[in-house]
Amino acid sequence: MTTQLFDHADDRIAVDVWSDVMCPFCYLGDGLLGKALEDFPQADQVDIRYHSFLLMPDLPEGVTRDLSDVLENERGYPREQTEAMNARITEQGAGIGLDYHFDDALATNMRRAHELSHFAKDAGKQHAMVQRLFRAYFTEGLDLGDVDVLADLAGDVGLDRDAAVAALQAGTYADDVETDIAQAQQLGISGVPFFVFNGKYAVSGAQPAEAFSQVLNTVWKESTEAAPAGE
Repeated sequence: MTTQLFDHADDRIAVDVWSDVMCPFCYLGDGLLGKALEDFPQADQVDIRYHSFLLMPDLPEGVTRDLSDVLENERGYPREQTEAMNARITEQGAGIGLDYHFDDALATNMRRAHELSHFAKDAGKQHAMVQRLFRAYFTEGLDLGDVDVLADLAGDVGLDRDAAVAALQAGTYADDVETDIAQAQQLGISGVPFFVFNGKYAVSGAQPAEAFSQVLNTVWKESTEAAPAGE
């Protein structure tokens, strides 16, 4: 299963990313990878494939709560510690064009948001969908457990809104989300973001863009050196 999971074309780089929409470091990590790709000559030959991970799987569906309250009351993080961390992330994010508004973030069960990611994957728009979800959560303070909100976001990236509603209401992609979570457990992934390049090199956390650049160049060099002569 692991081999099939990381399958990729010989002339392309596959970046498999385990991530959660409500994870601020995941949004930051995606942005930093994007910065690295801006300077990578073969960026058009990189495929970013997102996999679901739930940081708070027990949050109830259909209920929204203040994120800081959840972190303090259920995870035991002192509010001062959370606020200091959020300030650092906000500053880092601003440096690469990300706009965090933690005070507006609504904690809720993210399974449907992840299902929408898989819906978008089938249409070839998964990465755009994930980026839209991040912005909706951290910048706009939207309820990502609400089907209508998610459908509107699907429309924003060019997906069929009615088809998105139908898929979310039917739970069409629920099994895909659970498969991703099970694969993360099998691979020993306990925190996100977690990036795997061509099934060989792993990067954990929101590392500097330079770290992503180094891995991209290494993987590309290895793939071209391994290519048969004449290709």
